[in-house]
Amino acid sequence: MLERIAPALFVFLWSTGFIGAKYGLPYAEPFTFLAVRMAITFVLLIAMAVILRRNWPGWTAAGHSMVTGILIHGGYLGAVFWVIGNGMPAGIAALVVAMQPLLTVLIARLLLGEKATVRQIIAFFVALGGVFMVILPRLEGVSQSTGITPLNFAVTLLSVLAIALGTVYQKRFATGVGLVSGTAAQYFGACLFLAALSLTFETGHIEWTLQFVLAMTWLVVVLSLGAVMLLMVLIRRNSSASTASLFYLVPVFTAILAWILFGETLTLLQIAGMAIVVIAVARA
Repeated sequence: MLERIAPALFVFLWSTGFIGAKYGLPYAEPFTFLAVRMAITFVLLIAMAVILRRNWPGWTAAGHSMVTGILIHGGYLGAVFWVIGNGMPAGIAALVVAMQPLLTVLIARLLLGEKATVRQIIAFFVALGGVFMVILPRLEGVSQSTGITPLNFAVTLLSVLAIALGTVYQKRFATGVGLVSGTAAQYFGACLFLAALSLTFETGHIEWTLQFVLAMTWLVVVLSLGAVMLLMVLIRRNSSASTASLFYLVPVFTAILAWILFGETLTLLQIAGMAIVVIAVARA
């Protein structure tokens, strides 16, 4: 049962990340915010591993998991949070990040020898077009934004490269590591990486408001424990292309959640784009 609903459940949980970011980032700098999130998740997973009597992986396996964590949780999330905090319009960032599935397929072809079919490639480009239709209303007025700088754009591209490499690296080197202990090692590596960035570039100040605590709780429990562990299962069981294609659905779910929770409008163009994305991913 879980295997059947895992892809949809992952997309839904991953899409709720913007809720925690929306309510938590006003009270902490990006790297500090993420470093604390990773540290809390690491401690919880260690406790879970002890309770469930899971063995800690060997140094080599743990090292591979730490690299995955640095790439996905540190590189990808750190870069996205940083560019948005530095004025990059969220719509532009989302559009650039939407290139991730195609890049993942390319890297998987080069490093794993996985071959995407012509149908998959066509479906990916069609889905990308659908994502553009979903995001288009968020691009209004961005031409006047001062946040579209070469540095912000380059860091956004690095975030795409980081999660694509992290997905393929996990598939290549860490699928045999225990789910709980391996994910704990991921967060340990990510925490060290983000803490170093926080100490180097930020003040480390946090306003421990109720809103911040609730946002952090949501991100730790729903995203870092729920969504990410589902992602690791999907990477283990499916091809890189199949797993990557799910990320095209994230803007769709995000737009629907924003409509439900915050009253944001959904245009006919967006609804048509959503339908295109869903059909394309189903055919990929």
